[in-house]
Amino acid sequence: MPSTAPAAPRRTARPSDALARALAAALDDAKAQDVTILRVGDVTDLADWFVVATGTSNTHVRSTAGKLVEAAQAAGHRVHHVEGAEAGQWVVLDFVDVIVHLFVPALRTYYQLERLWSDAPVVPAARLAS
Repeated sequence: MPSTAPAAPRRTARPSDALARALAAALDDAKAQDVTILRVGDVTDLADWFVVATGTSNTHVRSTAGKLVEAAQAAGHRVHHVEGAEAGQWVVLDFVDVIVHLFVPALRTYYQLERLWSDAPVVPAARLAS
C-alpha cells in the first residue's frame, strides 16, 4: 500500500552552497585530508555549512588557510574573521554562512566536530546545488 505521508520539502539552493563547494575544492587542491562538509544550517542558525579538513602539519594548516582566503577572494567572497592562523594547529575561517575548520591530525581527533555536530548531514561536495 502506498504511503500517504507527504514528501519532505526539497531544499532550495543557497548562495552559500557554491561557496562551500568552492572552499572544499580549494582544500582538495591544497592537499588537505579528509575534507568533510556538514550542512549545519539544518540544526543551527550559526551558519549554513561547516567545512572540516586536516592538514599534515602546522605549516600546512597555515598555508592552506591562506590559499582558502585567496580562493574565496577570487570568487568574490571575503573572510570575515580568521582565528588560530598564528599557531596553525586549528584555524577557523568564518565566511559567515560557511565556516571552515582546519586542524592538525591530533586536534581533529580530539575535538571530533563531526561527532559533536552529528545531527548535521554530511554532504559530498558533488551533491551541493550548482
